[in-house]
Amino acid sequence: MRPRRLRAVTAPAAVSLAVSLSVAAAFPAAAAATPSAAWSGAEAQRAQLRQLARKLVAAGAPGVIVRVDDGRGRPVEIAEQAPWSRRDHLLRAGDEFRMGSNTKTMMATIVLQLVAEGRLALTDPVEKWLPGKVPGGKAITLRMLLNHTSGLFDYTEDAALRPSILGRDRRRWTSAKLLAVGAKHDPLFAPGTKWSYSNTNYAAIGAVLERVTGAGLDDLVRDRIARPLGLRHTYYATGPTWRGPHARGYEPDAAHMPPGVPAGFRHVAGTRRHGHVDVSGNDPGWGGAAGAVVSTARDWSRFHTALMSGRLLPAAQLAQMRTTVPVDPGRPDGPGSGLGIQTGTTPCGTFWGHDGGIPGYLSTNVTDRTGGRTATVLISTELWSEFGSDPKIAKAAAALQSAVICTMFGKPAAHAG
Repeated sequence: MRPRRLRAVTAPAAVSLAVSLSVAAAFPAAAAATPSAAWSGAEAQRAQLRQLARKLVAAGAPGVIVRVDDGRGRPVEIAEQAPWSRRDHLLRAGDEFRMGSNTKTMMATIVLQLVAEGRLALTDPVEKWLPGKVPGGKAITLRMLLNHTSGLFDYTEDAALRPSILGRDRRRWTSAKLLAVGAKHDPLFAPGTKWSYSNTNYAAIGAVLERVTGAGLDDLVRDRIARPLGLRHTYYATGPTWRGPHARGYEPDAAHMPPGVPAGFRHVAGTRRHGHVDVSGNDPGWGGAAGAVVSTARDWSRFHTALMSGRLLPAAQLAQMRTTVPVDPGRPDGPGSGLGIQTGTTPCGTFWGHDGGIPGYLSTNVTDRTGGRTATVLISTELWSEFGSDPKIAKAAAALQSAVICTMFGKPAAHAG
């Protein structure tokens, strides 16, 4: 981790291997889909995804959950895990999972709901709501926070966060405290002039939401998203406690950590298990509005469908969410960053979504433009993605993710063999 782990699915490859909450093998790098003799309908599809999930486990992932709904029938749901991890918990497709930076999509949705209600405007300067709390706050708008063009330094890059990220410091981080960590650093560039993924943007968004509504982020997620949609396993974590059956997340212990992981990140807190550390009891609160939501593959599919079909936002605000800026200035037609959501194009289709990474939990959730198709890949280990330190897992994850996105679009994926 360069502890940037609350990161974006459409980030360039160099950034992809560095994140938040993130996925080292991002979808934009997905292999071209080619017709395969093995492609013979839904069962062949399902068998191929299960084979690729098993290959990812064989490559070193303690567990993986896959869910794909192509909008044409019964969704594919797969849960595979390493034999040694079964002693701790039998992984199921409906298990709760720490979603990391996918949280940003929900936070942006709540902001846009308040915009529709006339309580906020995307053109509002941060200074209006958080006077004196953000450097250059008069020139930074809420839109810039939401699409990562503010220039604010990423608080997860500050050494003060490392003990919390590694589970060694259980202090409770508030939006204000996380914002203060990022705000004490010089801005990276003038507001609105470039794009740079920064979790500090969403710490600020969290503080604005709390100020405007007078409610906690946990209440806002519950009342504006989870309850209206019937998401029984989706909540903003206010501590390390889970509410339902959940996936166990693991990282290698110090002796088994890949050599590419720096010394400062090799000792993760948790219970030792078969050369790994069970990090399930660590507090994700340092992710705040940038990454503290817990959900399931099924719940997130329902959320994406409601969001992209217009159930959660009026048409004008949904259009604002989908208005993007280039992630890479050298590729103006490449991956784009919208408001709490990213988009990218693969040979099988153009997706919208986000990903997230927090120790023990790597998640990617994508959908099509209408919400009629959804897909999720959840991997129960994450540090390998931060430094690109495990080529075997990275290769297996890329193959699975390529197949998943093609399956979502109802197209044959490259041969799994």
